[in-house]
Amino acid sequence: MGEGERWGGPKLQRFRDAVQREFGRNLEKATPANVRDFLDRFQEASFHESREATGQTRIELNETKSTYEEILKDFFARVLERPSDEALILLWTLAFEMCFFTIEQHAAERLQSLFGEFPEDC
Repeated sequence: MGEGERWGGPKLQRFRDAVQREFGRNLEKATPANVRDFLDRFQEASFHESREATGQTRIELNETKSTYEEILKDFFARVLERPSDEALILLWTLAFEMCFFTIEQHAAERLQSLFGEFPEDC
């Protein structure tokens, strides 16, 4: 049994390879900026891939949820219905994005405390 078979299907292995190519085997090259860039490119490619697979030519928004909490609940409920490799990728990218967003926000707060607010007439 190969590593790809033991730890998930070919889609998961392709994702793992892409992440390691982008950030290094231990994610040592990951920064808030390049994480955001990678996730944007990954989500765009996934979107186009799913549209091609279903033959969709139009985008139809049919969101019935009206609060952020409802949207999150719906997302997590839908993840449970996905094949495990897709669910793992969705949850990993969400966690990765949230963690690096937190790092970015923390750095911004530290910089603001160092430099403070400048008057607009300077």
